This record gives sequence, structure tokens and C-alpha cells, in this order.
Amino acid sequence: MGNPRGMNEPNVPPNSRALDVHLDLLRVSMSPEEYELLLGLVAPVLRAIEEEDPAPVGFGLDDEESEGVPDNIRDEAALVVATAVTGRLDNQLIQLDVEGCGQVRIVTDAATASDPERCRDIADCIRDRYRQDEELRGIAEASGIPTDL
Repeated sequence: MGNPRGMNEPNVPPNSRALDVHLDLLRVSMSPEEYELLLGLVAPVLRAIEEEDPAPVGFGLDDEESEGVPDNIRDEAALVVATAVTGRLDNQLIQLDVEGCGQVRIVTDAATASDPERCRDIADCIRDRYRQDEELRGIAEASGIPTDL
């Protein structure tokens, strides 16, 4: 079938039928400009997945470069990456209210997204991690260690 998405798109991991389907659906449902913006966000991550590169890859959703990216494109980018990682098309983006953190958006599978108890467990884990991070940040600040890592 070749590469139906075009020359500018990242190479996708082998056996990525779900990712191909997901990107094809987005290509026909988005404007060309939105689709190119989406590809710009996900290309580095998809390349890292393809190359099995363990180095951290910036997803580009929280940096200055992406300030003008609409939330719907950010959401779709998160779902594209989830599809690439899981090989599944049933991923969902949900919003959890996490005490001490506020609203947190995560991507999960459909079964977890529809299970209130599991969502509470995830929110608890996020809250605990946030508290640990804040505690470590305080220790680093008191020790004169940079905290912007």
C-alpha cells in the first residue's frame, strides 16, 4: 500500500496498522494545516518509537513552541502517540480532578476510562507523585540544586 500519508510524514514503526488507520482518519477529518501541525508534534516521538531510542523525547505540548497549538490538536497528538505505543485505537483522553494538582488530562484505554474506581486509583497515583516531586523540589532548592530539570 506504500505511504499514503505523504513524503513529509515520519516513518512509522513496523506492524503499525492501528497507527496507519488513526493517521489516515485524521488526515481526512482535519484541514491540511491542522494535520501538518499534528504531524510536527508527533514526528519526533514516532521516530523515537521506531528507532527504539530510550532517550527522552520532548512531546512538544508544554513548551514555548507549541503555545499557539489548539487543544484539539494537542489532544489528537496525545492519542496518536498512544496508538503508536499500544497498537490500539480505543484510547481515550480523560480529565481527572486530582487533589492538590487540579485538572489533569491523561490518555488511557476505554475500559479504564469508563471505570470510576480505576480513575480514582490513577488520580491517587498522580497526586502521590506530585507530592513526592514537590518534596524533592523543596529538598533540591534547600540544597542549592537546580530544580528546572
